[in-house]
Amino acid sequence: MNEKDLQEFLLRNYGHENAACEWKEYKSLKHTLKGDAGRDLISYVSAISNMEGGSIVMGVKDKTLDIVGIQDFHTYTVDNLCLALLDNCANLPTEGLCLEEFKTIDTQKTVWILHVPKHQLRLPVYAHSKAWQRQDEHLIEMTSSRLVTILNEVEQRIDWSGELIPEASLADLDEEALVKARFEYKKCHPRLAEEVDKWDNITLLNRAGVAVKGVLTKAAILLLGKEESVHLIRPAVAQITWILMDENDTKIDYEHKSIPFILTVDKILSLIRNLTIREMPGNTLFPDTMKQYDDYSIREALHNCIAHQDYTLQERITLIEQPGSLLFSNGGTFLPQTLENALEQDGPQKYYRNFCLCQGMVNFNMIDTIGRGIKKIFTEQQKRFFPMPDYVIDCDKKEVKVRIYGKMIDEKYVELLKQIPDLSLNECIALDCVQKHKPIQADIAKKLKAKGYIEKIKSEWFISEYIARETKQLPDYVKQKGLGRKYYKDMILRLLSKNKKGLGREDIDNLLLDMVPKFSKNPLSYIGNLLSEMKNKDNTIYLDGNRWKIDKK
Repeated sequence: MNEKDLQEFLLRNYGHENAACEWKEYKSLKHTLKGDAGRDLISYVSAISNMEGGSIVMGVKDKTLDIVGIQDFHTYTVDNLCLALLDNCANLPTEGLCLEEFKTIDTQKTVWILHVPKHQLRLPVYAHSKAWQRQDEHLIEMTSSRLVTILNEVEQRIDWSGELIPEASLADLDEEALVKARFEYKKCHPRLAEEVDKWDNITLLNRAGVAVKGVLTKAAILLLGKEESVHLIRPAVAQITWILMDENDTKIDYEHKSIPFILTVDKILSLIRNLTIREMPGNTLFPDTMKQYDDYSIREALHNCIAHQDYTLQERITLIEQPGSLLFSNGGTFLPQTLENALEQDGPQKYYRNFCLCQGMVNFNMIDTIGRGIKKIFTEQQKRFFPMPDYVIDCDKKEVKVRIYGKMIDEKYVELLKQIPDLSLNECIALDCVQKHKPIQADIAKKLKAKGYIEKIKSEWFISEYIARETKQLPDYVKQKGLGRKYYKDMILRLLSKNKKGLGREDIDNLLLDMVPKFSKNPLSYIGNLLSEMKNKDNTIYLDGNRWKIDKK
């Protein structure tokens, strides 16, 4: 555009200087970005960001907005100016920070418009180690009252699932899903059963919290909507995908299921190959035959995915069935922040991402809000002597995964839970980590060691000899810890005494490799050290060519 057009554009869009708009001549940028505190660019960026955000127009006269153009850019470009600002303005958000360049085609003048985002929640933006704000025509260090206001800001959370859809009607809902919802509502509220039978569908939805004065919410569509009604909540993805994998992690089957989720859950769970288990370790039968997966646990895990999915991310909920385990995943941050917080929580969660959806799922008997769901999954696995669930919380990818096991990983672990039935859940989780060769916290390890449950061999924790004896695992414990150098030396001597022609190194390796300590990083080196010690220190064997023989001197 020419200079006149640009002038009109600036007057139309940035025609008034205020807390959200600054005009700066800035013919030269050499000492402009970081110079005099309270007068340079970073100070103005701090001041604007500490209010509601706004823009700084550079290359125009103050008061008049006449275009003079930037003449000396120093080392700054459209690409690197924002990076320089981020380096010099503490807490400045990256999202929304951008620079526009305008060049007049007739006068060859350049104007930059810097768009400054509002500060993040409870985080003032600093320049020259000070937070700035505008007062009349000048900048001042932020007042204590403004600082307190920012530090006490409350996050305005929006419940996506509770947003109303005025154009939606009962015709968009699945009749079978409505029948199921009414049935489950009566189970959840048995005292109201007779009254519920008299309600029409709109009254039911209002009372369940998924409609407001007869207007349906997005939660109503998720739980009860016809599959073809999914367009009412787009661009959100309302889909659960089941994937079947083999031992080599090759996909061999899959299915996608859409809304209504109140019916979809049973369809997804029916796809799982939930086999019957009849034997425990040691070839002993279970007191009662049982399925690989506890129905409550897998249903709760899938319901949690639905309830806590961040639908604004436009991602599917997935259930991957692998040999011996189920992997559930949903998009979104983990609201309790850590698994420990979720397990220690005794009451309802303070904040729900999808409050309306959760309210509907509670009233339709899909979840509870007491905060016991995750903990109960763990305790059910403990009762079944199965491995604890694995949680993977990826804050960067905004994804939560939970793996529920349907088979025993290690016979030792099962015996341990059988022999010590009064283990606390925390102890059980820690011992499960030991069996999976995962790290455990130092204070927990110290307590388990004090009870004689575990011991450390080199850098890894193992079940202790005491527990091995208590649970009849001594042979496996010996294999982990090792039998002692003398034992192996005696075995080598006995073998050589029966082979007058001696034995080659390969023969000795084949004998001992499966018996040397499990913790040894290099079993072959361990055996080589034994032979060297017997030859040079003990003088009990010697090397004749490439064969080891007993030294009879």
